[in-house]
Amino acid sequence: MTRSRSEIPEATVWVDVDATALVEMRAGLKKADPHHTPGLLAFIARFVTAGLKKFPELNTRIVTTEDTAGGASQEIVAFDGVNLGFAAQTDRGLMVPSVRNADKLSARELDAEIRRLTAVVRDGKATPAELGSGTFTLNNYGVFGVDGSAAIINHPEVGILGVGRIIDKPWVVNGELAVRKVTELTLTFDHRVCDGGTAGGFLRYVADAIENPGSVLADL
Repeated sequence: MTRSRSEIPEATVWVDVDATALVEMRAGLKKADPHHTPGLLAFIARFVTAGLKKFPELNTRIVTTEDTAGGASQEIVAFDGVNLGFAAQTDRGLMVPSVRNADKLSARELDAEIRRLTAVVRDGKATPAELGSGTFTLNNYGVFGVDGSAAIINHPEVGILGVGRIIDKPWVVNGELAVRKVTELTLTFDHRVCDGGTAGGFLRYVADAIENPGSVLADL
């Protein structure tokens, strides 16, 4: 974390999101199949992996190499797939295991792997590969009852997306005031790999997917 703060010129963008449609969609699925419905985080993880395919700059790593003259140069290295890290609180502190090839998994498969890895890290049995291979991190700090966070990027990754708690808030729908399920998304990114337009585009994609999950899932 210290290295992240000292080396990465980070910037943060955030947006409030109406998650009512996603909450209702999951409630309907759970009513039909109470024991095999993915959690909300798994759906958001699926939207994140889709968003990273559209905005691959956020699924990269900056590598520093030394030349023969003793100098150093940096290059941005891209990944073919997404290893999605997620923050998990344990008795040993915060751990960030990663779901390998998360972009190839369905929401249900992501849910199972998130649950498996959470149990593994809490038991202290995670392997170095499970803890050190992430290419982007998803942080669900909403479980602590908070809305936002100035997250620290998990070096050497270049981005981290935070999800706040989902709570009832007044929201304007079709010109009328309504009570909706609202959450806050916060993206912290390395300004060396992209600018605010790319970061905002990714954040808006995930936000739109949460607000209109049916239309997005049809293409996943």
